[in-house]
Formats: sequence, C-alpha cells, structure tokens
Amino acid sequence: MDETEFWELVDATREAAEGDPEEQADLLVDRLVQLDPDAVLDFARHFEARYNRAYTWDLWGAAWVLLDGASDDAFDFFRCWLIGQGREVYEGAVHDPDSLAELLDDFDEEFDGDGEELGYAADEAYEQLTGAVAPDLGLPPAPPEPSGTPVDFEDSRALAERFPRLWERFKG
Repeated sequence: MDETEFWELVDATREAAEGDPEEQADLLVDRLVQLDPDAVLDFARHFEARYNRAYTWDLWGAAWVLLDGASDDAFDFFRCWLIGQGREVYEGAVHDPDSLAELLDDFDEEFDGDGEELGYAADEAYEQLTGAVAPDLGLPPAPPEPSGTPVDFEDSRALAERFPRLWERFKG
C-alpha cells in the first residue's frame, strides 16, 4: 500500500462515516479486513509514521485551544483524529497548526478531536485476519518529547499570540 492508497482509505471511510470518528474506525476495519495482512501492516506503518510526525508542541498547543485543554492522552487521540481528517487537513496542520482555523469547517469539542479508535483500526483488522497480534512495524520509536519549541498551555496570552486564528475563532 502506498501513500496515495493510504489517504484514499482514510478519505473514503471519513466521508462514509460523515465525520464520526468512531464510525470511521469501524468502517476502516471493515475495509482493511478485505486486504491481505501485509497491506494492513503497510497501512499501520503509514498511520504510525504520520502519528509520530504530528508529535509537535505547536500541534499540541493547537489541540489545547481547540479542545479547551489537552492531556497527554487527549493529544494522542487528537493526532489520530487529525490523520482521520485526511491528507489536506493533516498536512496543513502539520505545516501550520494555526491553519486549522480555516481547514476545519465545523468543530465541536464534544464530538471532534478524539480519534482514539482510529489508532487501533489496523491492529484490529490484522488480528481479525490472522488471529495474531500485529508484529512490530519496524519504525523508529516515537520521540520522548514533542518536537519544536515548548508551549506554556496555562498562558492564554501566549496561546493567543502563537495561534491567533485559532484563538479568534474558538476562544474569541
């Protein structure tokens, strides 16, 4: 599975789920079990690489603004959700987290921003196909700390300065 096929699966399941991350995860498992186990592992590698790439202070700060706070776990689930939004939103957010103010049509912190189940879809599909737990993907381990310059999440003024568009749209 190449990168284009990865994003096509993400997009197709998001559209079919009408943006519901839990439904998207279920649809993703349904689609992945139609593939062979190696293709499922390829999907998992693409997902994990993007998940690790999104481990940045700036994205955590953006998640903090969007979700009105984001613990370690909440940021993990946010990164899964971000991948589930598709290539355009994901790439835009990785390059400029403040651009999420324009990239997201609607955002409801009660329902959006938590894609925990998406993070397990490939593992679940692999297990259904093989009866075994997915092997190590052979990717470098996740960094111990987010990349970039740390953000003081408790400093509203600093957050407003660092993420002016997000702050105006979601806090203003």
